[in-house]
Amino acid sequence: MSHAKTSFVCLPCRASYKQTYPRRGSEPRICPGCGGELIHAGSAFAASARRDTEGWRALSVLLHAGVRFHMGCCSGPGYRPRTRAEVRARQAYARATGMPLARALVREDLP
Repeated sequence: MSHAKTSFVCLPCRASYKQTYPRRGSEPRICPGCGGELIHAGSAFAASARRDTEGWRALSVLLHAGVRFHMGCCSGPGYRPRTRAEVRARQAYARATGMPLARALVREDLP
């Protein structure tokens, strides 16, 4: 029986790797390219092309804010901003309203 896999991301290399789910207290995953630590992105993560620098910058903000790409019941991970403009608009909204950044980043519609 195969084990479920999830995505781990190396932001400096702009690379994504599917690996088995981490166990609690397990060793950090290491990037085979640069030797840096991989970030757990979630099972519903789909990587942008390496040349899509804007998409990877937006992803960096999302991952550092604690947003992950986990599967929902039927809808997948939900909305995630893909451009720097979308990220900046949600950052400004979070500052103006006092909403936590992670929550503002996954909000599809801004008032």
